[in-house]
Amino acid sequence: MSTHRITGAAMVAGIAGNPVAHSLSPVIHNAWLTAGGIDGAYVPFAPADAAGFEALVAAGRAGLIMGLNVTAPFKEQAFALADQATAAARLTSSANILQFENGRVLADSSDGIGLMRGLREQAPDLGVAGRPVVVLGAGGAARAGSGALVEAGAEVRIVNRSPERAEALAVDLGPSVRVMAADDAFDGAALVINALSVAPSIDFDRIAPGTVVMDMTYKPLATPFLTAARERGLPTVDGLAMLIGQAAPSFEALFRRPPPPLDLRALLMTHLGETA
Repeated sequence: MSTHRITGAAMVAGIAGNPVAHSLSPVIHNAWLTAGGIDGAYVPFAPADAAGFEALVAAGRAGLIMGLNVTAPFKEQAFALADQATAAARLTSSANILQFENGRVLADSSDGIGLMRGLREQAPDLGVAGRPVVVLGAGGAARAGSGALVEAGAEVRIVNRSPERAEALAVDLGPSVRVMAADDAFDGAALVINALSVAPSIDFDRIAPGTVVMDMTYKPLATPFLTAARERGLPTVDGLAMLIGQAAPSFEALFRRPPPPLDLRALLMTHLGETA
């Protein structure tokens, strides 16, 4: 059985966000480190503000940490602070991975990968090419998810309380993305995604039978949004599927190796006290 050892040569990475105490990323990555007998640690960082996050990135440049996962509210700042960015990060002007190497910062985004992998796992019959998809929210996760959906050929409709933020997202992602009012957005939608950190208030009578409903939030696993969708007989995709989908590329970027085999969903369900 593998044991988790930490020595003076340990590789250190982590997740930065505020709040961050709820994150399951430390559970995932430290389980992989243990399973692989890898000398390393993955820890949470909670910068108080933008200046604190910038100081954390400076620590990465100085070689104190190998890399970071980044969550709200720092994803767009993470992209702005990078010296180099992958196509996925440039597409959305946000990053959930920062890799530090020889004083330089590389930005990447695996949120879109996680979204598409989650959909393939829990809604394998769903096709989005040429079809409308509604995204509720316009933050960093919404940007990354919308970018992946555009690449998959979807027509993305953004519904957001702040139209300015939504319009900026649409301008960045191009003509396949439109900002729409909730009254009109759901007509003909193949998929509705909640990318907000809170439960949205929507009229489920506007959502046609068979429409897939996804929530990026994973705690609780059965969010009020997903519960309401299931009560109406709609197929659903939970946020845990997306989290697991984006975790492997994150681990590989942060620890410079692929993760060892592990049943993450069973591990996380146990951690959350959830039943299958």
